[in-house]
Amino acid sequence: MQRRRFAESAVFSDYWALTKPEVNFLIVVTTFAGFYLGCTAQWRDFPFWLSINAVLGTLLVASGTGTLNQYIERRFDAQMRRTARRPLAAGRLKSSAVLWFGIVLSVVGSVYLAVAVNLLSSVLAIATLLSYLFFYTPLKRKTPLCTLVGAFPGAMPPLIGWAAASGKLNFEAWTLYAVLFLWQFPHFMAIAWMYREDYDRAGYLVLPDNGRARDRFVNLQTLLPLLALLPLSLLPAFAGRPSTFYCIGALLLSLGFLYYGAQFVLLRSNSAARRLLASSIIYLPLLFVLMFLPRG
Repeated sequence: MQRRRFAESAVFSDYWALTKPEVNFLIVVTTFAGFYLGCTAQWRDFPFWLSINAVLGTLLVASGTGTLNQYIERRFDAQMRRTARRPLAAGRLKSSAVLWFGIVLSVVGSVYLAVAVNLLSSVLAIATLLSYLFFYTPLKRKTPLCTLVGAFPGAMPPLIGWAAASGKLNFEAWTLYAVLFLWQFPHFMAIAWMYREDYDRAGYLVLPDNGRARDRFVNLQTLLPLLALLPLSLLPAFAGRPSTFYCIGALLLSLGFLYYGAQFVLLRSNSAARRLLASSIIYLPLLFVLMFLPRG
């Protein structure tokens, strides 16, 4: 009995890992942030159940996307130290089971958004899934510009949240989208640099082959988005009601993020890349938390 429970627990853990929970944490944060900022209701009238439905539906589609991504890349994941232990790449789960698991999550999430939230949020979620799986995923083996292509679906969660709350998209929603769009470049450059040998081994062209071109590519895709984030994060539309506290906090966060990006560009070491990655993970949730505070 105990052995059976252990086996069931291991299987559950493997299916949980397929959904990429570490990525889903940021998706939950950014989706809820988009919903909160797109909602015009006061806090006492805030539609909590609608926000839960929006986050849950988005989470289901994101989990399905992550699962299907691992299904598509299972042979290549097995060649990378970073991903070789994933359930499918390691052979602990059957490919057909993973495929159906991903399809079911994606379909259920899309339908759930359409029924429990609204059609616009569902359409945006489906567009995210399709562009991620059928554009970004295959381009990773063809061109370093895959990062640019992948940033479009990667920045979609706050738009889904905003659409769920208001039923439309406006300038503020797209500004929120732009922040997450730009944030992805230094975040992924840190990952790409740390695991560049792994990516090369598996045939992923996330960075240029030529050493000089690679350095220039990493520099541009790290610093330019970070510099653009400085003024973008200070736009009054973010805070709902602008406050000195928000502006100071957003400025400090952006300057800190820029500092670690510049350090990475100057040193181009794995330790500097890890610090940049850590700063990116700290930056995004804290910036969204600051966006919540000015609203009463």
